[in-house]
Amino acid sequence: QVQLVESGGGLVQAGGSLRLSCAASGRTFSSRAMGWFRQAPGKEREFAAAISWSGGSTFYADSVKGRFIIARVSDSNTVYLQMNSLKPEDTAVYYCAASSRQYSDGSAYERSYAYWGQGTQVTVSS
Repeated sequence: QVQLVESGGGLVQAGGSLRLSCAASGRTFSSRAMGWFRQAPGKEREFAAAISWSGGSTFYADSVKGRFIIARVSDSNTVYLQMNSLKPEDTAVYYCAASSRQYSDGSAYERSYAYWGQGTQVTVSS
C-alpha cells in the first residue's frame, strides 16, 4: 500500500549538515506515522526519529535530539530528516518507514512499522 524511496545521503565532514528525503507513494501515506531508523556497520538497526500521522508530534532518540529534525509535507507525500552538527557516529544507512496502523502517533519500535525503504548511506568523516 505504501512504497518508500529515500534520497539525500552522502559524504559530509563532521559538523556539517544533510537533509534526507523519503518519497512515498500510496493512498494511505497521509494517515500513517513515519519514522527514520539507522543501521551502522556491525550494529543493529536503531530508531532515530518519528512523526505522527498529522505531523503534530515528533520524538527523537536521545543520540540525535537537538541535532535532527523530522518533518512531513503531505501535499508532496514526503518526509524529511534534517541532520545538523553531524558526528562520525552518525555514519549509517538511514531508512524511512511507515506505520502499520493508520492514524498512529508514531513509535520508536521497528515492529510498529510495516513499510520500509531501501535505505540511503550517510557517511560522516572526522
